[in-house]
Amino acid sequence: MASQAMSQVMQTKVFGAKKNIANRSNVRSSAPTRKVALRSTKIFAQKAMDFGALRGEYQPYEGGAVDLNQILEERDACGVGVIASLKGERTHKCVDDSLSALGCMEHRGACSADNDSGDGAGIMTQIPWQMLSKWCAANGISGFSEESSAVSMTFLPTDKGKRTKAKAELEKAIAAEGLKVLGWRDVPTKNDIVGPMAKITQPAIEQCLIDGAGATGDELERKLYFARKNAEKVRLGNMADLEDMYVCTMSCRTIVYKGMLRSAVVGQFFLDLQDKDYVSSFSIYHRRFSTNTTPKWPLAQPMRFLGHNGEINTLQGNLNWMASNEAKMTNAIWGGREQEFRPLCDPAASDSANLDRVAELLVKTGREPEETMMLLVPEAFRNHPDLEATVPEAKNFYQYYSGIMEAWDGPALLVFSDGKKVGCRLDRNGLRPARFWQTSDDYIYVASEVGVLNDIMSNAPNVVKKGRLGPGTMICVDLENGTFKENEEISKEVSSTRPYGKWLNNIHRLKSCPPLPEPTMDDVSFIESQARAGYASEDVSMIVESMAQEGIEPTWSMGDDTPVPVISSRPRLLYDYFKQRFAQVTNPAIDPLREGLVMSLETTLGAKGNLLDVSSDDAPAVSLSSPFLFDSDLTVIQNHPHLKTATIKARYTNGAGGLKAGLDKLCQECAEAVQKGSDCIVITDKPDEGPDSPAIPSLLAVGAVHHHLIKVGLRSKASIVVESASAFSTHHFAVLIGYGASAVCPWLALETARKWRSSTKVEKQMSTGKLPLMSQQDVQRNLKNAINKGLKKILSKMGISLITSYHGAQIFEAYGIGPELIDVAFKGTVSRIGGLTLDELAAETKMFVDSAFPGESETMDKLKISGMYQVKPNGEYHGNNQEMSKLLHKAIGLGGDAPDAESYKLYEEHRNTRPATCLRDRLDIKSDRKPIDISEVESAADIASRFCTGGMSLGAISQECHEAIAVAMNRIGGKSNSGEGGEDPKRFIPISDAKSDGSTDSFPYLRGLKNGDVASSAIKQVASGRFGVTTSFLMSSNQHEIKVAQGAKPGEGGQLPGKKVSPYIAWLRKSKAGVPLISPPPHHDIYSIEDLAQLIFDLHAVNPEAKVSVKLVGQAGIGTVASGVAKANADIIQISGGDGGTGASPLSSIKHCGGPVELGLVESHRTLVENGLRERVVLRADGGCRSGLDVMQWALMGADEFGFGTVAMIATGCVMARICHTNNCPVGVATQREELRARFPGAPSDLVNFFIFAAEEVRVILAEMGYKSLDEVIGRNDLLKQKEQNDPKTNHLDLSLLTTSSGKAGSSKARINQKVHDDGELLDDILLADAGVKKCIETQGTHTVSSKIVNVDRAAMARIAGNIASKYGDDGFKGKLTIKLEGAGGQSFGAFVVGGMDVQLVGEANDYVCKSISGGTVSIMPPPGAGFKAEDSTIAGNTCLYGATGGKIFINGRAGERFAVRNSLGQTVVEGCGDHACEYMTGGVVVCLGRVGRNVGAGMTGGIGYFLDEDNTFESKVNGEIVVMQRISTEAGEKQCKDLISEHVEKTGSPKGKAILADWANMKEQFWQIVPPSEAQTPEACNAEVGAVQVAR
Repeated sequence: MASQAMSQVMQTKVFGAKKNIANRSNVRSSAPTRKVALRSTKIFAQKAMDFGALRGEYQPYEGGAVDLNQILEERDACGVGVIASLKGERTHKCVDDSLSALGCMEHRGACSADNDSGDGAGIMTQIPWQMLSKWCAANGISGFSEESSAVSMTFLPTDKGKRTKAKAELEKAIAAEGLKVLGWRDVPTKNDIVGPMAKITQPAIEQCLIDGAGATGDELERKLYFARKNAEKVRLGNMADLEDMYVCTMSCRTIVYKGMLRSAVVGQFFLDLQDKDYVSSFSIYHRRFSTNTTPKWPLAQPMRFLGHNGEINTLQGNLNWMASNEAKMTNAIWGGREQEFRPLCDPAASDSANLDRVAELLVKTGREPEETMMLLVPEAFRNHPDLEATVPEAKNFYQYYSGIMEAWDGPALLVFSDGKKVGCRLDRNGLRPARFWQTSDDYIYVASEVGVLNDIMSNAPNVVKKGRLGPGTMICVDLENGTFKENEEISKEVSSTRPYGKWLNNIHRLKSCPPLPEPTMDDVSFIESQARAGYASEDVSMIVESMAQEGIEPTWSMGDDTPVPVISSRPRLLYDYFKQRFAQVTNPAIDPLREGLVMSLETTLGAKGNLLDVSSDDAPAVSLSSPFLFDSDLTVIQNHPHLKTATIKARYTNGAGGLKAGLDKLCQECAEAVQKGSDCIVITDKPDEGPDSPAIPSLLAVGAVHHHLIKVGLRSKASIVVESASAFSTHHFAVLIGYGASAVCPWLALETARKWRSSTKVEKQMSTGKLPLMSQQDVQRNLKNAINKGLKKILSKMGISLITSYHGAQIFEAYGIGPELIDVAFKGTVSRIGGLTLDELAAETKMFVDSAFPGESETMDKLKISGMYQVKPNGEYHGNNQEMSKLLHKAIGLGGDAPDAESYKLYEEHRNTRPATCLRDRLDIKSDRKPIDISEVESAADIASRFCTGGMSLGAISQECHEAIAVAMNRIGGKSNSGEGGEDPKRFIPISDAKSDGSTDSFPYLRGLKNGDVASSAIKQVASGRFGVTTSFLMSSNQHEIKVAQGAKPGEGGQLPGKKVSPYIAWLRKSKAGVPLISPPPHHDIYSIEDLAQLIFDLHAVNPEAKVSVKLVGQAGIGTVASGVAKANADIIQISGGDGGTGASPLSSIKHCGGPVELGLVESHRTLVENGLRERVVLRADGGCRSGLDVMQWALMGADEFGFGTVAMIATGCVMARICHTNNCPVGVATQREELRARFPGAPSDLVNFFIFAAEEVRVILAEMGYKSLDEVIGRNDLLKQKEQNDPKTNHLDLSLLTTSSGKAGSSKARINQKVHDDGELLDDILLADAGVKKCIETQGTHTVSSKIVNVDRAAMARIAGNIASKYGDDGFKGKLTIKLEGAGGQSFGAFVVGGMDVQLVGEANDYVCKSISGGTVSIMPPPGAGFKAEDSTIAGNTCLYGATGGKIFINGRAGERFAVRNSLGQTVVEGCGDHACEYMTGGVVVCLGRVGRNVGAGMTGGIGYFLDEDNTFESKVNGEIVVMQRISTEAGEKQCKDLISEHVEKTGSPKGKAILADWANMKEQFWQIVPPSEAQTPEACNAEVGAVQVAR
């Protein structure tokens, strides 16, 4: 059978028994695996890890705000699929095929540290009535029938006594519903299949056979639902005995077989699945990749209603709002028993499990599955021309529910079934792959990948339709009536069930009122108010006034080197204690600028209705386009007749306990107002009541009221609006909204803007033309626009599209907030180091208040300088300051002079006695040994070999600085990092022309060079823009670094301004000089953990000698992510701190995003140790490392290697001018201006001297500790101790997390020296072993080779391309190697192909086709005799040509989303594609012969696109921010387009291409040409007689 054959293949894949063309493998190297497996199993056995939905350290959830710590313990992604018969045929083949497909998606899942315990796999089918009925007959059980019975698939304790008790409780719950237990059946399993770690928590598995006692269908389903829910409550009350009881499914329709298994062995483990009598008309299958390795059998999927591939970014907010809304969720169908299924959700369960719970309830309450999925996972219905044209009523549906249910947002492919229908829904952004096909025998197949049945060629004549799910779309099969519906039909049906358009008329859409025309305060009151609110002079000038003038957030550089607020000697606003969370690895960030069509700031005010029984008045009464309110908007809200708004002052009385009493009073008054009928509460800090009655900090007030209303069950009955003096930045708005405010009126920031506009200085600047003319209302609108843009960016960092999903989601971490404050106002927020109490916060607030009251006879005439952004006299301390840089320059002999050890001691003393700026400054090193002589300590050279420099791109910094750093690091045996942007191949060659004075002809702009020096960076970075990532670049690398996030701006992309793109930079990045180069926020091939695993696989494939590093940024949950990265086969994990440097970033990102490196490092190290994964990976730390002491502290925390960023620039001459973002660096370090680069003062020896000094400092500390090497102390947190506190603000600081032992970590040197992780034999290895291929490459001859290909053949052609590029470069191969393939190309097919390769695929391919192709030709065409029309069918997946730097690609069919994203020089023809085509493109040519999705040309700064528009809909699909669209009007343009189509026909035989060429004169007129400004004057685009169409933005 197919499943048995494929299972056999997958068995050999995992264990590496054979290596031949039948079993191209994904094998991990066996030797280190065995060591890890033994160690891991022992660890788990010792810890007796639980496997239930709850962790032992948490109390069972009883409702209310959820704890983010619990949520962060489980992150996952997966591969999923569906098989369904439209005829309702129940066959064993359906089950067998699903097992076969599941086995072919093994690579989309993962295993625990033993490499054998799968993260989870399973299938959902109809109940196998035929098989079970035979069993009942054989065992004397009567009354079991499909018409009246049900089955509970149950995990039970293995202890017999506990199992008996669990079964008794379940039977009791079943009997309470009037149902009857007919008997129990042991589910036959083959237990030796289970991996060692999964075996520790393997449950007993039994089926409970239930008689419906007259109840059938939906009625019986609801009875079973209550039985299960009540049994679960009993379990929670007796976890000691019943923890291991879990009901997979209890249904009269569906059943789930699942476990902690690899996908390849599901059918072998569950013997039922091999039974021919097990028949079903549908099957849902699922393979899980969990970033954590704690075995949890219940979290395997499918769940009870759905299977989920992806991650819900908004989970915390979704759970909090579900808890808030539950009290109002009722329906007569439940007979008043709703309390029995509350709380509905559980933070200890996974995101998938919680979404499943909500969806299941909605369906059992009577909603159709399709409606349920549309409600929970809505389409991006705004800015959607296709939706407006085809299903306008769907917009009404989505609009209405947007005020009642927050979207469950994030990358998600959801497959679902209630037993009557089966379907799939894709998230609003289309971030997961979902391909479907229909066959002539009326079967529907959906899968994360094509080719999973290995029948691409053989079954092609039977396939009548091929497609993919696009963003926010759905398909559904009705199993009862045999219909198959696609998204348009489904949306029309669902949207027409109720008069949503009419209901929307009940909602008042509040349009923004005109801002106030003049300032309202006198100067003295105004300045005093600013001081009380915590403003400093820089806040006013750099933030408020800047935004009022420019309408955008201010940009800054060099990162944040000021103290963490809790250890700062200065008072800080409460907002500053919170850091924004961000997406990395498990879900992607969004680009709010180029992909703004999926984002919305629209929010609502008023009571929310009953989700279970919706009527016309259940949506909130008022809708706002933005949460930013002008003063006039607030007045309207306060007097709105539908809101009955109550305005309540937030103030307290000074003194001990005063703030607590004030909060209690505020919460009580707000609750009373809601109980009296107010639908909106305005919390205000106006008017001022003097120094004895200060305002409660707005954030504290909002959070406290929000949580109090949740606690008393009133939260869904009213909205919270805040009128705040202290809110003036995007971060302030984000935190207020995140903790419950629906809208914010920043009254003092608005007054500040008005005062600025009315100032004499501004009036004069406008009159002289130095500033544009702006009215009072203009500057206030600018402020609003800047805040709105900033809010979208903050949302997008987390991958969230809607402000309603961010609202109340608490997606922050607190650093320095104690448990008292957390419990009062921020319940559920992660706060790992303790900190302020209420009284201490009151004392800090009083410092601001007192500063505004200087004395009876004095008045304030200006605000104080804080020094928060630049070093200022008497201002905040900065770790990187002028005194520090001067001391370092003198010590290292800047410019090639001799080093001065005494000066370094002064530098060392300056660093080690500075005011505390980071958490490690609050730690001392202790020892458990006596000191030794320093001669016994390992050498400085050995220590320095662990040093690395940060990923600073050539473009952000100068060529001189970049190359000097690389030479220095190579001299000491360390590693420099290329950053993004490629490298000049001349740098790969050792220097041989150095003169006695250190000059060379090859590098004339550098000084102090020696023969043998190498300027190549050992680490080659692969960033989101893929600039300069050619095959030869990767082959020159010792390590590849995947930069997932950057410490100074995690979750954001970047943009190299056109003025920094010199001809040389453009040449390196394969673009054009002067053209802005945009790096997107996410890697468009990393939307989940299994996507990251694929990119790691790709890089190992192209260069098997180079290790792969993954760069992450510290935040809570980073340990879980790091575990996933280790399981994804990374060699190195880098943990960066939020204080890292940057060339340019929004100021709010620098200050308010990214956590301390210490916490991220310790959490990662500890989690890897606990999960048995530590020995797999090297841990590297960076972010603010400046000395040997920093190295030692990081080593004790678990780092194997140490990254230096900003200090490396300082050591080459940087003077911390902090103007990197302006291209005006005065010393030529961070500029591309030739005249400034000539000032570059550094030499490689400067950096060498610094690193040797730092290494010697490490030696001294080791000797004092009594240790001979770093290897002996790495991971020894127990040798750190917290310093005694001497500041009232840090009385409650608790750094025990950093000083508690993490357990034994193994040998660091062994980790560093281990070989590159192996992926086993690839298809390329087999082809490279072919004698003809070998000869062709060696002799640059001509050869053709043919082979079959299957979907598990991933990154096919990459290793062959790497082999060629290592010898001849990207385009130097003069031979021709033709490779003909048949079948399904796995992910990353054709990646890195180089010149001289001609790759032909007959079949189809998955995602990432021709990723980073550097040359050659790739063509894809459907099998001959296929039953589907090529031009209408998807035969290539998402994100094709990502980062292409050359080559030609021809696709005889359609492709998915983001076609040609970040294409540099690739030329391609495709016959249709999805959303975001040509996004961020900087060069090359795209010809599209069919329909496209939305947002064409977003961020496109180079290259040309040709799009055939046969239905006249193309104009509405184009993003007109940069490009214009015009008809082909030049001979060169016509020739370019026609020649490519001709070549497309020649390569693929495309019928569509032939038809176009046959009628070229007419068809040419239907093409649009997409042209960015950089191409406007090219021969292909420029025709002065023809005007371009400027597309509406």
